[in-house]
Amino acid sequence: ALEDLVKRVQPRLITIGGSLNLFPHPVREIRQIADTVGAKVLFDAAHQCGMIAGRQWPNPLQEGAHLMTMSTYKSLGGSAGGLIVSNEPDVAKKLEAIAFPGLTANFDVAKSAALAITMLDWQVFGQAYAATMVDTAQALAVALDAEGAPVFTTSSGFTSSHQFALQAETYGGGQHAAKKLRNANILSCGIGLPVAPVAADMNGLRFGTPEIVRRGMLPADMQQLASLVIRALQAEDAATIAAETARFRCRFQGLAFIRQASE
Repeated sequence: ALEDLVKRVQPRLITIGGSLNLFPHPVREIRQIADTVGAKVLFDAAHQCGMIAGRQWPNPLQEGAHLMTMSTYKSLGGSAGGLIVSNEPDVAKKLEAIAFPGLTANFDVAKSAALAITMLDWQVFGQAYAATMVDTAQALAVALDAEGAPVFTTSSGFTSSHQFALQAETYGGGQHAAKKLRNANILSCGIGLPVAPVAADMNGLRFGTPEIVRRGMLPADMQQLASLVIRALQAEDAATIAAETARFRCRFQGLAFIRQASE
């Protein structure tokens, strides 16, 4: 289907990306199709940047993408911002020429300093942090499935990343379900899934593990969290669950996978 579309449209740029990334994309195959019309391939790694840096997700640049954009927070855990990177000198020179001065007039030095500290942490703990995000996401998905939640699944399973989703029709839609969870001190968000639609709402509910892992939660803690999620979605008293969620959260007061001051 993509090959036929590319032949018909003759694009100059093909972008790969999504808001929910459960398994790696076929970057090599897409690059081969792009080459037939001379198109560049851009990989949007907004959500997977930490997975790529932690070697839990294939590096799109090594698989043929000409350039990659990413957020510096989300799974990377740095200050809010973004990066554009490329292994190709001609592409990098063109980007540099239009980025400053041009599309941007200045930048926040404080953010840059904070990002530098994050990158130093990643040199030491990045692979372990990324692997724990994946393990924890898989553990929470399995625990929710065991509780009877309709975890979105594929032929490859629930997920191989830090994200997964529930089918939200049972709960009145993804955004509706997310509001229930927010009232119980649990953050999630609605997301679109390739399943039956939900009227006036999204049909999926997305979860991610970067923040809870950064706070020290591990796969072993996911059964208790899954129980809180299920109870909140089943419309149990939100105030009661919110208090229990707060007590659960209070067990995790530190920050994991960072260098200490003495380091």
